[in-house]
Amino acid sequence: MTRTGVGYDLHRLAEGRKLIIGGIELPFEKGPVGHSDGDVLSHCICDALLGAGGLGDIGSHFPDTDPEWKGVSSLIFLEHTRKLLNARGLFIVYVDAVVVTEKPKLGPHFPAMRAALARALGIPLERINLKAKTNEGVDAIGRGEALAAYAVATIGEAIKPAANARERIRQIEKKAQRKLRSSSRPRKRP
Repeated sequence: MTRTGVGYDLHRLAEGRKLIIGGIELPFEKGPVGHSDGDVLSHCICDALLGAGGLGDIGSHFPDTDPEWKGVSSLIFLEHTRKLLNARGLFIVYVDAVVVTEKPKLGPHFPAMRAALARALGIPLERINLKAKTNEGVDAIGRGEALAAYAVATIGEAIKPAANARERIRQIEKKAQRKLRSSSRPRKRP
């Protein structure tokens, strides 16, 4: 069975802050205001994965009131989220995300972002898709005062054999071997 979660995040932009998106620092005069590194893409992917796993949201695991998370890389949030999922027998199938910002252009940075995200999530690059959109000059994002991201994450349940499955398999194999031995013996003619 697969499960799906949706994530969203938005951060105001301020001068003099580093712009980190998808675990990568981008050259830009503004960066997100946030308790951690403010990585809007990592935050929304984290929320999507936590939602798919029925594990709450990013704020319940990494509250902005906790000094432990001050200035920390959001890739750590993704690594922790992966471990929470794995501990429950869940694995990441696919992540699709879009970042909404007027500037800078993100397309040239997607390969590096995908690589950083894939490492943190423990999945192949092919399981992450990134897109970028503008807000056509509308609202705070359009005026360059903020940026946002949306993500959809699909996770699956690891198949666990039933407690007695191994024993049942052994019984079937023994029965098949007996049949094979009996069919390979020469038959007596009456």
